[in-house]
Amino acid sequence: MMKKRRSRRTFIIAEAGVNHNGSVRIAKKMIDVAAKAGADAVKFQTFKAEDLATRTAPKAKYQKKSMGKNSQFAMLKKLELDIRAHKELIRYCRLKRIIFLSSPFDLKSVDLLNSLGLKIFKIASGEITNLPLLRKIGKLKKRVILSTGMSTLEEAKKALSILQKAGTKKNRITLLHCNTEYPTPIEDVNLRAMLTMGKALNIDVGYSDHTLGIEVPIAAVALGAKVIEKHFTLDRNMKGPDHAASLEPAELKDMIKAIRNIENALGNNKKQPSASELKNKAIIRKAIVAAKPISKGELFTEHNITVKRPAAGIGPMRWDTVINKIAKRDFKEDEAILL
Repeated sequence: MMKKRRSRRTFIIAEAGVNHNGSVRIAKKMIDVAAKAGADAVKFQTFKAEDLATRTAPKAKYQKKSMGKNSQFAMLKKLELDIRAHKELIRYCRLKRIIFLSSPFDLKSVDLLNSLGLKIFKIASGEITNLPLLRKIGKLKKRVILSTGMSTLEEAKKALSILQKAGTKKNRITLLHCNTEYPTPIEDVNLRAMLTMGKALNIDVGYSDHTLGIEVPIAAVALGAKVIEKHFTLDRNMKGPDHAASLEPAELKDMIKAIRNIENALGNNKKQPSASELKNKAIIRKAIVAAKPISKGELFTEHNITVKRPAAGIGPMRWDTVINKIAKRDFKEDEAILL
């Protein structure tokens, strides 16, 4: 009997981002949701507004829609998590047995996360051209997951080179295909670009999703994504820049369940019967049988033999071997032919 073989496991990041709205209490509830849904990691964002944006930096259109017309700086200031909050959330993640991740957006934030013992550094799409930040993270020689939204293949290649030259080995880096419109129109997803990037750069790839719904990240896993990142929220109606384009708890759970099912369905590369279907083989396949009564000494011809279920005798692939052979005994109609 064949052994059941599990395919490689996709690393699933439930992206809390800034959907905690600056509240540790809400952040903890989000950790509960991510852990219950079966995510491998829950990810936040680490930054100081002063180090991330100028005081006059404009908002993206989707941010204005959900947060009004005040400055990006004012919005970011309300969404910061201080060091005490980071420590509390890391402790809570350990309690819930889920990996704590956070994307740093400035050099001080890289130092903070490193001091807190993070083993994986997730770099946001907007930092793919931030040479000082890439170099600093590369020097840590940790596992790196880099989103490539808004970038060309050449930009992704350059960022990869910076990380490697700084000291991080290529086999510890995963590039995520991404589109940074919130929400991403389906026609702009371009999942095949993930495969192009992996082949061209000879590197592990994954997908960071901002579409509405769960079908695109599931498709990405079927195509070979090793990492999936997806925004989630406690309630899409909450006020904040990313809530509207995020999954609610039940949807996050459904997505992860579907991904795990797809992983099992992918199986291995061998084309052979599974253990579950072997019991049906003899019932569904056919054998050569008498189409009508056949007397001893009579020749088997296409007029007196046929093919029917079950496979209880000579298989139809041996039809040419049977034709024109002499019957060594009498056969009743539907009786399996024996030579």
